Amino acid sequence: MVAAMMAAKLLLPQFRFHSFSPFSTLTLTLRPPSIGRRRSTFLAPISNSIDTNVYPSSAAVDSSPISGKAEADVVVIGSGIGGLCCGGLLARYEQDVLVLESHDLPGGAAHSFEIKGYKFDSGPSLFSGFQSRGPQANPLAQVLDALGETIPCANYDSWMVYIPEGEFLSRIGPTEFFKDLEMYAGPEAVKEWRMLLDAILPMSAAAMALPPLSIRGDLGVLSTAAVRYAPSLLKSFAQMGPQGAFGATKLLRPFSEILDSLGLRDPFVRNWVDLLSFLLAGVKSNGVLSAEMVYMFSEWYKPGCTLEYPLHGSGAVIDALVRGLKKFGGRLTLKSHVESIVVDQGQAIGVKLRNGQFIRAKKAVVSNASMWDTLRLLPQEVVPRSYQDQIKTTPQCESFMHLHLGFDAQDIREDLGIHHIVVNEWERGVDADQNVVLISVPSVLSPDLAPPGKHVLHAYTPGTEPFGIWESLDRRSTEYKELKAKRSEVMWKAVERALGPGFSREKCEVKLVGTPLTHQRFLRRHRGTYGPAIEAGKGTFPGHSTPIPQLYCCGDSTFPGIGVPAVAASGAIVANSLVSVSQHSQLLDAVGI
Repeated sequence: MVAAMMAAKLLLPQFRFHSFSPFSTLTLTLRPPSIGRRRSTFLAPISNSIDTNVYPSSAAVDSSPISGKAEADVVVIGSGIGGLCCGGLLARYEQDVLVLESHDLPGGAAHSFEIKGYKFDSGPSLFSGFQSRGPQANPLAQVLDALGETIPCANYDSWMVYIPEGEFLSRIGPTEFFKDLEMYAGPEAVKEWRMLLDAILPMSAAAMALPPLSIRGDLGVLSTAAVRYAPSLLKSFAQMGPQGAFGATKLLRPFSEILDSLGLRDPFVRNWVDLLSFLLAGVKSNGVLSAEMVYMFSEWYKPGCTLEYPLHGSGAVIDALVRGLKKFGGRLTLKSHVESIVVDQGQAIGVKLRNGQFIRAKKAVVSNASMWDTLRLLPQEVVPRSYQDQIKTTPQCESFMHLHLGFDAQDIREDLGIHHIVVNEWERGVDADQNVVLISVPSVLSPDLAPPGKHVLHAYTPGTEPFGIWESLDRRSTEYKELKAKRSEVMWKAVERALGPGFSREKCEVKLVGTPLTHQRFLRRHRGTYGPAIEAGKGTFPGHSTPIPQLYCCGDSTFPGIGVPAVAASGAIVANSLVSVSQHSQLLDAVGI
């Protein structure tokens, strides 16, 4: 039960709508850390040249020599959110940390890039919890708090939904959605939705009782988490009552089991929950962990809840993490492509860059790469066959299609919101390719992301684009360009529907189409994947240790899974595990949790 509460707390909601959240399976491994890296959606470097068919390329693939000493206590591979959270906290713990980034901008999927005055989010766009503090804050907020950093945000409470039944402005909160249910589904749907909220909201109290920053990957967790927060846990269980406590036993099971146990059969309610599950975790309700959904419902359907968008774009999140890293003496080096992890006498001792330079790691190497990409960095002869087979047989999410646009806002509807979700058909399933399109227009809330009088837009098909139809193509070929035009059409049509008749493709000053090959190329992601496709009840995300001593991993291939809050938690878990319980406890005291 305690493990379930830990997992529920770590798997905070942030929809993949932003490229944020998929699949987490709850299990707390009481041992040192294991394998991953969070870099979903592509990293497109800055360029002044525009091509409507390809993203700008960069010289960042060439490693630059490391200035200063070519060693550190801990070397972190990759500056995704997981890697930066890990590096920043280790620096806060007074460890000598060096974060190595292959590209010329830090941040992985969460970075921003600029073209012709338009500042694009490469991935995450739907956020919440940046302003939260204390034990119930989301993992990224707790890391930022530990680093003494804050992020100014714009608050809002709705997004537009375009579904087969119609279109409406969906508001978060305990009562607003009932109006939409009454109009599009009828009184039976309203009744079932109320039953669902009454059943699962009591479970959320216990799910919020353990601070994510208290978790570590060894038996020290009994001191920093279980014992330290036992009173609040017991109080939460007591407040839940028999029904809530019984329901909490299902937190490690698929969310569909809770729906079935309540006898919920209304098609609209089931479709809507599948959509929420998919946006959150990349799977429908029969594959998402109940803990994730319970926490999401508690955050989105309680009084006074709001969403947050970081002013100046998702890159502001990365800027804050980098500031925190450097504030405590940590180092970040860009254009430093790691070619391999160096293993000597059975343990990781550092990394070798593409330029041949060796960087020594005196205490540990932490990989923020995916499990498949981390495996490629290791000498195969030192990796146990069972570990290789485990990674190679782990199912993968599919990839993405992306559309980045910069355009004039003159004839665009004045009530345009930041977020739009388009579902073409319920019958095909929300996880079918070309069926769901997510659209973000962040310049609505942060006008500085576009030139005056302009808008910046990011649309994509979230983790449903099959890599197989692209993998044999040459990116410079006519066939590739034709397939890009064909497969991007569903996004163009969704954008035209959301923006209205004032929008015109021809008036776009910037048009960028990204494919699974773009993902693979810019993010160094194996097959352009979004991450491990591990479904609730059918598998668990690995911990953070590896069979190679002194090699640890953080990111979306590790517990607690995919998504900004999850990868932030994974980085924190590794950092906490590499220092003493005493140091860890002192940090919790200093942060006030």
